[in-house]
Amino acid sequence: MDATALLLLVDIVDSGGLSQAARKRRMSRANVSYHLSQLEKAVGLQLVRRTTRRIEATEAGRKLCQHGRAIRDELLAAQESVASLAEGLHGHVRLAVPTGFGQLVMSGWLIAFKRLHPSITLELVFDNRVDDLLRDEVDVAVRVMSEPPPGLVARELAPMRHIACASVGFAARHPLPQRLEDLQHLPIVTSTVVGRELRLAAYRGEERRELALQPTLASENFQFLHEAILADLGVGLVPDYLVAADVAAGRVVTALDDWRLSLFGTRLFLLRMPDRYQTLAVRTLIDFVLDQARDWAAPHA
Repeated sequence: MDATALLLLVDIVDSGGLSQAARKRRMSRANVSYHLSQLEKAVGLQLVRRTTRRIEATEAGRKLCQHGRAIRDELLAAQESVASLAEGLHGHVRLAVPTGFGQLVMSGWLIAFKRLHPSITLELVFDNRVDDLLRDEVDVAVRVMSEPPPGLVARELAPMRHIACASVGFAARHPLPQRLEDLQHLPIVTSTVVGRELRLAAYRGEERRELALQPTLASENFQFLHEAILADLGVGLVPDYLVAADVAAGRVVTALDDWRLSLFGTRLFLLRMPDRYQTLAVRTLIDFVLDQARDWAAPHA
């Protein structure tokens, strides 16, 4: 059995298609297809089948992939251990972080990480998608959600809480919401995720309410949302960390404080693929982020 073809089978299954594996290997699709067909002839069994969306392994393909991943991981570990003797801790990590939390909180963590580990190449993706672990070959993703997706390894980092807030200037001219339903009659400044309906979930003790909202100003740029709230443009529905300093300084006031509000989830998770090899650089970054999140979450708990 050709070991190279076996490793290529792992890439085909993990990436979900011949074209994706070809791009990863910098090979032509025809060449990938040829090696796959030769491997199937060698074992005498079909190893993959095409569904409407992607290529999936057959039972024989899954068994071979298990062995192929073990071989791949041992090769990567061997290369890494030898390279570390000459070069120290190095490698490449591709990390996806949420637009708001990533820019306003995690940026400082990651700058500190780079100072500690200058030889690690760190590539950051700021977006709010969940499926980029497969599509973009991201090593690690940090995401806000209520429950992690099935099939991914998840570590909870911190609780996430949205608040209703407004500048003191806006509050001086408009009554702040006393009931959840009041939000439907006020100008709302909040974040959006493309393609998803904006629904506010609210929790108080055992009670859970849900409210559909039509914001008058919406953006994925959290710095812009912060400026819009301070400019008296409406009631902000934003993460508490966005305006914490303004609340402490008396520039912003909060409302509906007896409710715990959520737009996109109540918890922050670190996600990774279960079958993807974790280099020492990836493991080092994960440990660093876990430590930073633990320290950050302590006063927010």
